[in-house]
Amino acid sequence: MKIDRRRFLTATGLTGASLAAGAIPLATPTAAATTPARPRIKLAIASYSYWHFRTERVPIETVIDKAAAIGVEGVDILHRQMDIGEKEPLTSEHRAHLQRLKRHAFRNGIDLVCLSIHQDFVDPDPAYLRQQIEHTHKCIEIAYELGVPCIRLNSGRWNTIKSFDDLMKARGIEPVLPGHTEDEGFKWCIDCIEQCLPKAAECGVLLALENHWGLTRTPEGLLHILNTVKSPWLGGLMDTGNFMEDPYDKLKAIAPKTVYVQAKTYYGGGEWYTLDLDYKRIARILADAGYTGYVGLEMEGKEAPDIAVPKSIAMLRQAFDGI
Repeated sequence: MKIDRRRFLTATGLTGASLAAGAIPLATPTAAATTPARPRIKLAIASYSYWHFRTERVPIETVIDKAAAIGVEGVDILHRQMDIGEKEPLTSEHRAHLQRLKRHAFRNGIDLVCLSIHQDFVDPDPAYLRQQIEHTHKCIEIAYELGVPCIRLNSGRWNTIKSFDDLMKARGIEPVLPGHTEDEGFKWCIDCIEQCLPKAAECGVLLALENHWGLTRTPEGLLHILNTVKSPWLGGLMDTGNFMEDPYDKLKAIAPKTVYVQAKTYYGGGEWYTLDLDYKRIARILADAGYTGYVGLEMEGKEAPDIAVPKSIAMLRQAFDGI
């Protein structure tokens, strides 16, 4: 069918004058269109939020289901919570389990964003440190099998306070092992991390060193390690609840090195202590440092997680969306 040119131009609002000008006029860009939007922070839920070592273990698959129902994007897996032996060598059955777990996450639209492991790089015994390095290598392999881009790393501690409950009563401060110095502890830790880096690079798994207990209890300790070990495969993990006193300046100090964030909440009162954290302020600290990665909830309160976790996610979403 032949289309009349005049009728077409009239119907589409194109006039001869506009065509003669050589182009169809475009809308003037708005400020919103010309100003790049800040990337939206994605939220994850740490499986630890549902299991604080005191009750029957909650399966990772269950946490994935709950995270999908709540509507977050990711899950942070606590290695000790998995259905494979923490200290055992990886077997073919273990690897098959990891693939099933990865499939379950994918089918629920969930990213597996971190594997939180337990290891200790502060000890005078070379054989013990070698064992800890080998354990970390195995955990890097687990992360690789799962498609997890980073593992939570500890510096380790002196273990002069044996009970974790007693360590928390001491606000995370413990004496140096008799006959040794803090400088030795940093050397052991740095040497061990450096021996893990080739495996991390081979598997494409970031080592995210947490401001945990021991050598990284202070921002100065954490930054000393991060600034000494110069590798793109090592970064900082900011745990918002592990600086017990005056946290904001300390969080600001480690923010530029942060590659992953674990955000603590304490609904129902904390298992060991309770902090009243201002997450709008923390969100601003991270934004000012240019952080655009995941924020993983670690709900450490005594309130039932099916109540406290969704409440925590709503609070975090409001805090980070408001920046």
